Amino acid sequence: MSTAVKICGITRMPDALMAARLGAHAIGLVFYAGSPRHIAPAAAALIARRLPPFVTSVGLFVNADAQQVARVLAQVPLNLLQFHGDEPPEFCAGFGVPYLKAVRVKPGIDLIEYARRYEGARGLLLDAYVESTPGGTGTTFDWDMIPRQLPLPLVLSGGLTADNVAAAIRRVRPAAVDVSSGVESAPGVKDEHKIAAFIRSVRNADV
Repeated sequence: MSTAVKICGITRMPDALMAARLGAHAIGLVFYAGSPRHIAPAAAALIARRLPPFVTSVGLFVNADAQQVARVLAQVPLNLLQFHGDEPPEFCAGFGVPYLKAVRVKPGIDLIEYARRYEGARGLLLDAYVESTPGGTGTTFDWDMIPRQLPLPLVLSGGLTADNVAAAIRRVRPAAVDVSSGVESAPGVKDEHKIAAFIRSVRNADV
């Protein structure tokens, strides 16, 4: 089964369409004001409506309240929600839209138990733990901390680039990989050559 690719932190229409053209399976739209890749709902709605068929629009939230998530959903046709904070399972499942739960991996975390707690999620997104930063750090973590048999599909994130993603896929065998800073020329500005190289590396790893 081929590894899906999500390009996260999209802020511009040309970048979204370019990522889809190059073979991305999903694009991520960040609705967290503390991120340099934050996008307003009105701009995100325009992007989501222009995506081609079978490219998933993912909305990323960090400890947002229910009203904020609902306001975004009222404007943006999102296919999947991604929660990066301390949201409980009941909150994540409360919007009638499938969701991913992100986990910032650090020593001592029980990923098997975490997956069981969020059994209604479509998958766990594993990212590097960096103090006070919920994601998009460009930092890898020790992939040996990932259990062999997680009870949910795994989305691998954290410091991935064209140079290391093939090794990561062969070692971890995730359902999908998620990249943001690793394919940028500046925060929120995607680089066509880096995205093409990243997706090429993913496909080479799947051979």
